[in-house]
Parts: sequence; C-alpha cells; structure tokens
Amino acid sequence: MKITHLIKKYEKVSTHKKIKKLITDFFVKNKLKKIKILEFGVDKGISTSLFLKFCNKTKSKLFSIDIIDYSKIIKNYDWKFLQCRDDDFKKVNKFVNWPVDIIFLDTEHTAKHVKKIFYMYIDYLRVGGLFIIDDISWIPYHKKAWRNNEWIENNNRETFKKLIEIYNSNQDSLEISFYFEDSGLAVIKKISKKIKFSKKIPSREFSLKNILRKLTN
Repeated sequence: MKITHLIKKYEKVSTHKKIKKLITDFFVKNKLKKIKILEFGVDKGISTSLFLKFCNKTKSKLFSIDIIDYSKIIKNYDWKFLQCRDDDFKKVNKFVNWPVDIIFLDTEHTAKHVKKIFYMYIDYLRVGGLFIIDDISWIPYHKKAWRNNEWIENNNRETFKKLIEIYNSNQDSLEISFYFEDSGLAVIKKISKKIKFSKKIPSREFSLKNILRKLTN
C-alpha cells in the first residue's frame, strides 16, 4: 500500500490528526533533523506511514516493533522493522540505536503494561523527547457511548490514572498533556534524566469529612 494512501486514511481519524499536529509542531519548533523514532505497534501501518513521511523529509529513522510480521507492508529506506514483543528488551536493545527522540506506544492497552513499557524505555528517550501513548480516554466506551465497550472503558480509565501517578512522582522531570478526541492520547515530554518510580497518590475521596460534605451539598 502506498504511503500517500495511508496518510489520507490516517488523517480521517481525529486522534491521528492530533498526532500529526503534535509531530509536525515538534519537528518544526525544534527544527529537528536526523532524529530517531521508536514505534511499538504497527497494525495497518497508518501511524508508521505518518512517521515515515516526516523521516523522509528530515533524514530521520523509524524503528517499528510488532508481534505480527509487518515487514512487507511498507518499503522505505528510512524504516526498520523487528518482529517481537515490545517488552522483549534484549531483542529491542540490539535492534535500536539509542537514544531515541520519540517513542510511540500503541500495543497492549492496559495500565500494567503501559507502566511496564514506560519504565523499560524512558531512560533511552533523549531529554526533550516525547513519549506518546495511545488510548487513554474511556469517554467513547462508557455504557451509553457510541463505542460502548466495558473492557476498553475500564482499561483506558486505569491507564489514564496510572499516567497521573507517574507524573505525580516526576513533576520535575516530566511534562504531560492529555487529548480526549476519539480514543485519547497522552504526550509526555522528558525534561530531566531523573525518573522516579511511581507511587499511588494519597486520596481523601472516601474520608468521613468528604462523605459528609457530599451529603450536605
């Protein structure tokens, strides 16, 4: 399939439009050339084709990982593909030339897995780089929503909360933005090398004082 065809298909999806704008702004603002992008999850090659569009213009390189063999979906000089799990660090480490400037995660959409992959690779993301995570919004999936899917609803909500915990433990090292169009998107900018392991945020949601506050409102 031609890249131009994939780009047109990609731009019809709101979340993908947001990625396009983010990547465009990131490249233009920083005048980047010869950077490296690591993509986890290829599927139909839509996001892959978008990244390659920018790689071709900036002499950059894209490294894509997926458990399914997508090596023949696109032919491009700036692209390398590896068939393996995203958490198989031994294989990925041999495949990628570290550090990278962008990491895009679109594989298993559970909070546990997102946290695992984030901490597995965040040290290999260059300071100033972006860690982009797809599927963080549960809004389209609640009981009366247009996509109505209980499994995705709960997993996306849990992923969102987990990313808040990660940010809370790293407010001096990370900047984070959330976008809720379609299935949602989290964009994390690494601003320091010192990344701490996340902890649960203390909550007074179920305190007696808060329960009484709700009863009196």
